[in-house]
Order: sequence, then structure tokens, then C-alpha cells
Amino acid sequence: MYPEDLKYTKTHEWIRVEGNKAKIGITYYAQEQLNDIVYVELPNVGDEIPKGETFGVVESVKSSSDVYMPVSGKVIAVNDTVVDQPELLNDDPYENWLIEIEITNPEELNDLMDAETYKKFIEEEEKSH
Repeated sequence: MYPEDLKYTKTHEWIRVEGNKAKIGITYYAQEQLNDIVYVELPNVGDEIPKGETFGVVESVKSSSDVYMPVSGKVIAVNDTVVDQPELLNDDPYENWLIEIEITNPEELNDLMDAETYKKFIEEEEKSH
């Protein structure tokens, strides 16, 4: 449910790092909370977005959720397929990434959680609800 090769944020994004580039998406937990995803809004290629800033919106039938940058970076690709077919995020949130970035500050990766830590974080969050 939470692939080991990814890093995770407390706002339920994942990041798959490949050299100085990375793909970013939403986690299984995020899509489960949103339920039926009907709309995705993403930034433009070339946008430079700092860590922690909003880079897009994912909307479902019942709510809307901002998506945040796990690390600072420059957008080098946007997944138009999920814009056209937002429900793909419900089908497979790890295969269907949102944006690809060029990482501008690799040290920020150290602040992210691994799969095991993220799993514990979710368990704690569910207990508090």
C-alpha cells in the first residue's frame, strides 16, 4: 500500500526520486480520504515552486484538497492523463503521478518520511479522528 522506494509527506504526497529529478503524486491514503476524484488542477511546466507550497488541487465529489510540494523544484512535466482522467488517481495513485520536477534543494529530502514512518503517521492520525 505504501511502496518502499518512495518518500512521504505529512500532507499525504509521495515523491519518487530519480537522480536530480522526481515524480510527485498523492498517496493511497489521500485518494481514499477524497474518494471519487473528479478534477485535478496542476501547475505549468517551468513553474518554480518552493517546498511546502501548493502546486495543485485534487477535487472529489465530496471535497477539495490542495497538493503540496515535498521539496523545492522546477516543474519539468505535468501528467495530462490524470487531468483528463482524474479517476486514475483512485485506481492507482502510485502509477499515476501528478508532476515531475527538477529538485533544486536535495537536502530537503532528508525531512521526508520513509514508508514505515508514514504508515505509523497514518495510524496515529486515524486514532485521533
